[in-house]
Amino acid sequence: MKNKLLILSIGILALIAGIGFRTLYAIEPKIDSAQTFLDSTILQDLHNKPQALKQWQGKILIVNFWATWCPPCLKEIPAFIKLQTQYQPQNLQFVGIAIENLNSVKKFALTKQINYPMLIADKTGMTLSKSLGNLAGVVPFSVVISPTGEIIHRQQGEFTEEKIREIIQPWIKPPT
Repeated sequence: MKNKLLILSIGILALIAGIGFRTLYAIEPKIDSAQTFLDSTILQDLHNKPQALKQWQGKILIVNFWATWCPPCLKEIPAFIKLQTQYQPQNLQFVGIAIENLNSVKKFALTKQINYPMLIADKTGMTLSKSLGNLAGVVPFSVVISPTGEIIHRQQGEFTEEKIREIIQPWIKPPT
């Protein structure tokens, strides 16, 4: 009888812990549309000039929150560079939002020949990413926004080239 009670107690505790863990780390979108994010976000670029995200409205926009100290972030950047080159004529735009300071990002970007805009969010970057559904507060975190301004995908962790192709394919315009 004592063993059954112990097993039942452990089972109930495990269930409660599982529900709590799922609630804490679930990615539940805070917004269905990225319009507010695009309209209100202005960040400095690598030349310390303000850039409004709304300038890329109407494109397939992949916004990537990252940091130079994050190995998975660095691993996905070569695929972003490749896809930016390949699909830019077909309305695709990557934008990197660094969650750190200008000097670190500038030095890194120059060595990697990054071909898409890098913006500096420093400490506010996590708050921005959380407003887009990154409730666990991880990097890398990416959001794919359709040309109509809807979030069509949220990606916690590394975003592979194959997964990106799968998501953007329905939105890619045929070459002209």
